[in-house]
Amino acid sequence: MEWFSYGCIGLGLMFWFWGTSFLLSQRSVLFKLHNLSVSDTLGSLAIIFGLLLQRSREWPLLLLAMLSLALWNTMLGYVLAYCSSRSLITRRSSNG
Repeated sequence: MEWFSYGCIGLGLMFWFWGTSFLLSQRSVLFKLHNLSVSDTLGSLAIIFGLLLQRSREWPLLLLAMLSLALWNTMLGYVLAYCSSRSLITRRSSNG
């Protein structure tokens, strides 16, 4: 079980670095932010799950951390998408 826990933590770190690598691409800012937020969320959840396997007595706090992390990043993604779509609409209406 300890090796599985370390595997989850390692997988989480891999997700973090994988998402960060997309910041160097030539794609749009929204594509970069989407990849970064998804990979950071998955990476953080994997790390917390690995910690949950190691520290099973702390399950209420770790479960709360997982839940709040998933909700926070989902809502932040929606807010970013809304703000960017509003700025695109504003730019298009002022140009045309």
